[in-house]
Amino acid sequence: MKFLAIDTSGKALAVAAVNGEREIVSCREDCAMQHSVLLMDEIDGALRAAGLTPGECDFFACVVGPGSFTGIRIGIATVKGLCLACGKKALALTSFDTLAYADRSGKRLCLVDAGHGNCYACGYDGSDILLPPAFCTRGEVDAAVAQGFSPVAHTALFEGVRAVDAAQGLVNAARAKAGEADGAHALEALYLRKSSAEEKR
Repeated sequence: MKFLAIDTSGKALAVAAVNGEREIVSCREDCAMQHSVLLMDEIDGALRAAGLTPGECDFFACVVGPGSFTGIRIGIATVKGLCLACGKKALALTSFDTLAYADRSGKRLCLVDAGHGNCYACGYDGSDILLPPAFCTRGEVDAAVAQGFSPVAHTALFEGVRAVDAAQGLVNAARAKAGEADGAHALEALYLRKSSAEEKR
């Protein structure tokens, strides 16, 4: 299996190039929302290190959300461009997938910071989704935890949340979901609420 996967949905920038059993995973923990400036160099470096060219990839994967509205659009546009240029398929992954596949043990409540104490959340048991993606208040998150879900996130958002390696989760999810790859036209952003600009209208 050969692929390139990227995650531009949050503060971190993750790029993974996989060439069979060889995995090159890079993650800039805080790139100050400079995804558009850094992304292509990161992609080039990962592909070179993995001994891959874009044309040799079976598919390209990107995280379609939820997360940063701008970051998500950058990732989708980049992968669509690669797919169209190379005639390859695209695989849409969610921010929740990168967390769920980083640690597939037990019931996990995958959390993405939505600002102002709120979260985007999705509940998994193994690779099965038990609680569908939703915008949640802290109270709703606590209620899910009370039901036996262990909260995980990119960083410890609050006490009791376990940080997992989402960059490795990106690779694991892409490997597990490779069969779902489709045409680039199928890539659509996963937005669970309106942007700040839309909410202020």
